[in-house]
Amino acid sequence: MTSDKYYIPLLIPAVILTLAFVLRLPVIMRFWRNDPNVRSLGGLLLLGSAVFYCGRPKTLALVNRSTGVSNVAAPLVYSLITMFCASCLILIIHWRGGDPRRVRRTNWSIGAVYAAVVAGLWITFALADVPVERLRDLDTYYANAPWMREHILLYLGAHTVACLITSVVTWAWLREVSGWLRAGLVFLVLGFVLNLCYDTVKLVAVSARWTGHDLDWLSTFVAPPIASVGALFIAVGFILPHAGQAAQALWADYRQYRSLAPFVRELDGLDTGSLRLPRRSPVSRRLVQRRTQISDGLLRLQPYMDPAVRDRAFAEALALDEAPAQAAATAEAVAVVAAVRSLRLGLAAAPGEAAGAPGEAGAVPVPARSPDLVAVSRALRRSPVVGSFRARSGAPGRPQGVRP
Repeated sequence: MTSDKYYIPLLIPAVILTLAFVLRLPVIMRFWRNDPNVRSLGGLLLLGSAVFYCGRPKTLALVNRSTGVSNVAAPLVYSLITMFCASCLILIIHWRGGDPRRVRRTNWSIGAVYAAVVAGLWITFALADVPVERLRDLDTYYANAPWMREHILLYLGAHTVACLITSVVTWAWLREVSGWLRAGLVFLVLGFVLNLCYDTVKLVAVSARWTGHDLDWLSTFVAPPIASVGALFIAVGFILPHAGQAAQALWADYRQYRSLAPFVRELDGLDTGSLRLPRRSPVSRRLVQRRTQISDGLLRLQPYMDPAVRDRAFAEALALDEAPAQAAATAEAVAVVAAVRSLRLGLAAAPGEAAGAPGEAGAVPVPARSPDLVAVSRALRRSPVVGSFRARSGAPGRPQGVRP
């Protein structure tokens, strides 16, 4: 089955698959009952890691010795490989989606076929005579043994068919998707092609035995590293869409959280009633808290907001060739700065007479829509219109007391 000199390549994908399962375990436990994709991915990662843990020569010897049956580890490992193939097919079917009844019917058919293959593996092994324990070259050593020959061909055939179908389906699907899913499918195609190479190498070595030749080194020394690299690609392919989307969402939340820091600093000192979260809290939760803090601050400033200040700032931003959306954010930023100044001075806004209004520029009404908080925050930090308003009105610069 493999060489004891090459158990490290088998251990590497086993550890990586186990780590992937552990990282996905909270999601698997939370959505196990309701999401078939989660169930399929969890089963696939468990079976994949079990294949490589059990495929190590030391594990094979331990299983044989514990049961007292020579080479009984062979049908065990081959059954795990067969179930792993079925899991790959089922997960691909779930990913593609479609009519739920058709998906369910297809998955039941796959399960039935591969359950029959597993049963066939144990039946053929029970009928075979394999008294000599072979930890490294069982496939080629017993290539001509009655029933063991069928046993070997059964697992290689099931594995080849599964890899071929999955490769074709994944390759066809590759042209229909983009983003992280497409990247994952690329790795899956590479992984299953490598598994087809593994099957080819094994079949060449076994066929050589049938014709009286000795190519055992292909099965013993070439096939295991190919299987290891293929498993790594498959593991990455199934994990990357989920992990990539999660990382992208985390990065987007973090960027928004950082971008809103100038807005929070501008409102620093206002009694908004917002609670501060520990810095170890998840970024998504801190982002919600920061947005809530800004919204509460804007409500607090509402009596001090002067539409005339906003309109004149909007006209000034347009005069500086800012895009309308950006000019609206700049105008909102100026209105916030003016309102904070008025609140601290105890001055309620008087329409058209706000202190520090931007010069004599003709007012242009700001489009009536909710401001983009991130754009307003960036304007507070970068806009020359906001800077010139601070200089004219005597409003303080950016407070430095709040860290992003």
